Amino acid sequence: MKLPGDIKKIIVFRALQLGDMLCHIPAMRALRHAYPKASITLAGLPWAKSFTQRFNLYYDNFIWFPGYPGLPEQTVDPVLFTTFLNKVQCSNYDLALQMQGNGSIVNAVVELFNARYTAGFFLPGDYVPNVEYFIPYPDEGSEIERHIRLMEYLGIQSQGAELEFPLSTQDQQEYDLLKLHLHPKKYVCIHPGSRGQWRQWPTAHFAAIADYAAACDFEVVITGTKDEAEIVQEVIDQMQKSAIDLAGKTTMGAMGVLIKNAYALISNCTGVSHIAAAFKTPSIVISMDGEPERWGPINKNIHHTINWLKQADFQRVFEQAKELLHTPLN
Repeated sequence: MKLPGDIKKIIVFRALQLGDMLCHIPAMRALRHAYPKASITLAGLPWAKSFTQRFNLYYDNFIWFPGYPGLPEQTVDPVLFTTFLNKVQCSNYDLALQMQGNGSIVNAVVELFNARYTAGFFLPGDYVPNVEYFIPYPDEGSEIERHIRLMEYLGIQSQGAELEFPLSTQDQQEYDLLKLHLHPKKYVCIHPGSRGQWRQWPTAHFAAIADYAAACDFEVVITGTKDEAEIVQEVIDQMQKSAIDLAGKTTMGAMGVLIKNAYALISNCTGVSHIAAAFKTPSIVISMDGEPERWGPINKNIHHTINWLKQADFQRVFEQAKELLHTPLN
């Protein structure tokens, strides 16, 4: 159902982490193309204010969504939620887009935003504000394509499925402050951490591939957040060769520069894998969540996603890594 052309104020609800947020950018690119003069606001997690600043071609404003019962990303603050809702309702949005997920918990919340039109996803049998601008949540395809499908249903033409990760002068400066002295395409990034231990590939496996990369004369850089320092140290402790420990030392922008210039990335984290996809940095992604087609990079020529839950075969991953590390870059 095509949206009207007089949309001037839009609020997008997507209160998720980095990997999830990067996946909806192609849909936002299409939305901006359709409504170039509209003011677009993101309702998201606290950290995402910096995300909207990075993606300021698509987002004009940010408002912190302070949680809701049933959503695991943050603790609910009922008082702040009431304040948030009042602020949103008083903003008189023309369009509220529910891009959080299947809508089973949040569709009623987004309806309370009091926008002139509300659109998004729903699960058949669950509550839906209006069928006219909602589509059944797709249970197949990549996360990127699912959101493009919503845009197309609303009469908004796709502008491609390519990911983006804009870099600024400040990002380069933050990277330079690390004083790594790495040569572009002469190093490999290993990212062993993820949100949730159940999604973490064994550190011994990462160490073995890191040692092989070092034996191929690549510098090895082990990355992670401050909270992942222990996992990073486990990988380094199990290596026979040396590696650079960057756990907790990189900003998001510096991490972007690092991945852009890397020869390859090996990870089980969707956030960094989507950054690699944005820069076309070859990668191997070990999927530990059972949804490789949803979260894996779309370009299968340079990104290899392995469903570990279906085939827990280290030798297969190792052979894939050997092939990747011996593939000349274009």
